[in-house]
Amino acid sequence: MKISAQIESFDTGLLRQYASLCGHVLARAHARAGGLAPQISAYLGKGDAFSSALAVYARNYADQTHRDFDAFRAACRSGKLLAQTEADFSADISV
Repeated sequence: MKISAQIESFDTGLLRQYASLCGHVLARAHARAGGLAPQISAYLGKGDAFSSALAVYARNYADQTHRDFDAFRAACRSGKLLAQTEADFSADISV
């Protein structure tokens, strides 16, 4: 039996989760389809929807990375978190 999700009823959060899950399943299936690049390319089509989606993802990921770094820096400056360089970390390890 085949069923479909009623995405029209999804709120933004649930739709994002569903899209993420679909992407993960699709990527995993394609990763197992070695040598089928032409078929994958044909499936994606000639439009720009896929590349546009990747660009949006990349921008959102970059924005999140900046927010994460700002939070990290604030935590270090406030003393809530201790940041060390690789050299500092290596000096703390004794063999």
